Amino acid sequence: MGPVGLRTRATVVVVPGRGETRATYARLGARLAADAYRVRVVDAPDLDAGDPSGASARFAARLAAAVDGTAAEDGTVRPLVLVGADTGAAAVAALLAPGAHPAAPAPDAVVLAGLPGRAATAPGAWEDELDVRTACPVHRSTLTDDDRVRRGSLGDPVPDALLDAAYGGASAVPTLFLVGDADPLADLDALLRTATSLPRARLSVVRGAHHDVLNDTQHRAVAAEIVSFLEALRDALVPAVAVRTSAW
Repeated sequence: MGPVGLRTRATVVVVPGRGETRATYARLGARLAADAYRVRVVDAPDLDAGDPSGASARFAARLAAAVDGTAAEDGTVRPLVLVGADTGAAAVAALLAPGAHPAAPAPDAVVLAGLPGRAATAPGAWEDELDVRTACPVHRSTLTDDDRVRRGSLGDPVPDALLDAAYGGASAVPTLFLVGDADPLADLDALLRTATSLPRARLSVVRGAHHDVLNDTQHRAVAAEIVSFLEALRDALVPAVAVRTSAW
């Protein structure tokens, strides 16, 4: 997806999480594209705990191909921002760790949404999984009607090595963490420790949002937070709007 008749402001590559498909992020992609960002959504990363280096190499190659696919005659429009959800967020964060796969594209910033915690519990039936994911009726229908969505996937274990890299990274890349305060799979304390340990990170907690924080009922406010972050990137992380006084 790309802007029509507008100058492209940045390149955004979205990485889904467990069980999700590219169609899961059509709404987010369309909204960002309408604001003049070029958006690509890739397939969710492979969680092969038995071959972590191979999984990392395949994921890096997939991202590199997606970024190359956005390039126009003058190359890829910068800044390049990787947006990951769930294990997509963990995989993106792992690529920023020292010694990560060299074939991965070097982003100018990342957005890590719904990063799973270590003690996450698996949901049961499909309705239970939907309740963990979202309260948004549109998103619930999107997931239910997509026969490529893999039900029960939130029960897939996340490799410890991936979580170690995601929570223990020391990257200086500007990072926006997004998490719902009603996400039962999140570890807010661990996210806070990680965010405060990084030199250029922000942790934004979305009131009432569930695990699929990019697609829950607050998706408009979340998209606005992402756009504010993207715009600040273009000006050395200085926000364009500063509140001087407010009654709310």
